[in-house]
Amino acid sequence: MAGIGINGNQNKRQPLLGAKRAEPASSKETVAGWLKPYSIGEKLKTLRLKKKLGLVELGRHTGLSAALLSKLERSKLYPTLPTLARIATVFDVGLDHFFMDERKRHVVAVAKKRDRQRFPERPGTPEVSYFFETLDYGATPRKLNAYYADFQKIAKEKLKPHTHAGAEHLYLLSGELVVAIGGHGYELEAGDAIYFDSSVPHTYWKSGNSPCAALIVTVP
Repeated sequence: MAGIGINGNQNKRQPLLGAKRAEPASSKETVAGWLKPYSIGEKLKTLRLKKKLGLVELGRHTGLSAALLSKLERSKLYPTLPTLARIATVFDVGLDHFFMDERKRHVVAVAKKRDRQRFPERPGTPEVSYFFETLDYGATPRKLNAYYADFQKIAKEKLKPHTHAGAEHLYLLSGELVVAIGGHGYELEAGDAIYFDSSVPHTYWKSGNSPCAALIVTVP
């Protein structure tokens, strides 16, 4: 037969010249075992559902078939890096999003008081309106930011309003505090709380003489 060599024993046929050898099953299993902890298929499906996209619609965006995408989501196939890059572009994430080992994520983070550090509102100035401690520094990734704030008594004219994206929620633990938002002051006492759009200029003023502290949570 053309293309198949026979070497002595008629039953021992050599493979066609240039034919690609099948990858050993053990090698495929090794690759699958190495990729399994990353849950690439589950991450892909989660991204798609968050965007409320169907497989066909995602296929139009990526140029991949719905059948192929379905196999990727079910981990029946593993994507090549170029394929994964096309998918990542649609969801505006980096390739590292798919290669974070879920077993090593810090889904629980304890911030011990003895380990926390105290920072001034603005470094390099003699007077600041508050000092803060980060309460979630060990969490990766974070979906919010939490702080313990210790307010100081300073003159109103020395206050420096600031802004940041998202929203802020402040719960006053002790003392008396005025939260100035967009030029309007809101007076709070211990046990009071306030939620506001933190893209509006805001600042804090300790109005009483007793210790004043609050728990502050911000979300992007």
